[in-house]
Amino acid sequence: MDKIIGSNIERIREIGSTNNYAAQQLLTKSLIEGTIFIADSQVEGRGQVLNKWESEPNKNLTFSILLYPDFLEINKQFELSKAISLGVCDFLKDIMGNTSIKWPNDIYIGKGKVAGILIENSVRINKISSSIVGIGLNVNQQFFTGDAPNPVSLSQITGKVYDLEESLYRLCLKIDARYHQLRSGEFGKIDYDYTDLLYQQGYWSNYSDENGDFEGKILGVDFIGRLMVETRTGKIKKFNYKEIVFK
Repeated sequence: MDKIIGSNIERIREIGSTNNYAAQQLLTKSLIEGTIFIADSQVEGRGQVLNKWESEPNKNLTFSILLYPDFLEINKQFELSKAISLGVCDFLKDIMGNTSIKWPNDIYIGKGKVAGILIENSVRINKISSSIVGIGLNVNQQFFTGDAPNPVSLSQITGKVYDLEESLYRLCLKIDARYHQLRSGEFGKIDYDYTDLLYQQGYWSNYSDENGDFEGKILGVDFIGRLMVETRTGKIKKFNYKEIVFK
């Protein structure tokens, strides 16, 4: 099985956003699938919608992966999000337990957010022609000064300092394995593993939506990636991003 993720790596000392940089490069160059753009310092890292990603220079992994998942139709684009999230979790589970995915693709250790993922797809004739997968993983950072409520790093949890090059190599291997699963059409396996790792899945917790607070139990996601939550009355609600708040 040929390695795809990390087959080519471009290193950047300082950049605003690796996703923006990757998109610009894609406009002017022919790039092989799996190319990684990694920054020592990313000063304008982006999360979902208008969220920011804080990262101290030379302490964390902030990079973007270029993929050509043209085997995926538009209505299956969330499968890519699942696969990437699982790859990050597979890497983390080699270090510690208690890893989960807070829907749609924030990676948690316990109650702390250790990684975020931002995927930007381009579509051509009902297929995904290219994807830029941005990943921020908190590795060695000790102090967070931004307004994010619950950031945490591997080093904070374990007390160890991690080699960023080795960590990137092992992370790429894990994501690559999941991407090969996706390319092979193993959607059932990916869905099962993703559901199993969903944060607060399977037990009653407090949430709120446009109608106010409610108690619900996360069941999983539907075929287009909406979060499915059962209420105490037995109703199953489906939510798009930003339509539900975890309390």
